[in-house]
Amino acid sequence: MNCAGCKAKTCYKGKDCTKIAEDVKIVYKGDALNSLRVATRIESRYYMKKNRIEELILYAKEMNYKRLGVAFCIGMEKEAEIICDLLSQYFDVSSVCCKVCGIDKSYFELERLHKDAEEEAMCNPIGQAMILNNEKTDLNIILGLCIGHDTLFTKYSEAPVTTLAVKDRVLAHNPLGRDIFHVSSEQIGGRKQETLMAPMLS
Repeated sequence: MNCAGCKAKTCYKGKDCTKIAEDVKIVYKGDALNSLRVATRIESRYYMKKNRIEELILYAKEMNYKRLGVAFCIGMEKEAEIICDLLSQYFDVSSVCCKVCGIDKSYFELERLHKDAEEEAMCNPIGQAMILNNEKTDLNIILGLCIGHDTLFTKYSEAPVTTLAVKDRVLAHNPLGRDIFHVSSEQIGGRKQETLMAPMLS
């Protein structure tokens, strides 16, 4: 599959180029079908009217979720407090910091960020998931977990997971916010725009 490179996108008009549409249809049942309906209803009724947090609250309420979990990065503790206070107006909320359990990086021989520090607790996404599993959350929310830590949290979470904010220390946690996608070919020496990212990854 290479949908990103497809210029036609005829699926938008109902064409199935995969030949698996009938197989997919039978999977949408129970909670999956309910989630699909709620998400589609929110898109239809509030398109360009509600921000992500508002949509999150609408979604969780319409799904009849009672307890939400927030797995947050310690670097976003202020934001986590504000968001949890807001969510607590509508739901029971459990929140877990990434450094939970205080396991030192030396235990797993992890590379340290602060080389001279005597102690440096590791991020613990599996621990975050286990705690929220014990809390019996209906939906878990990722708030700024590091790349890789977010994948581990999602894998070990028993409740469905949604992301409110990603970790991007360089771009104010908004990886699509930088104007690199609108740079003209003249500004990058006539090369294709895709090559602009290469120096950033070196």
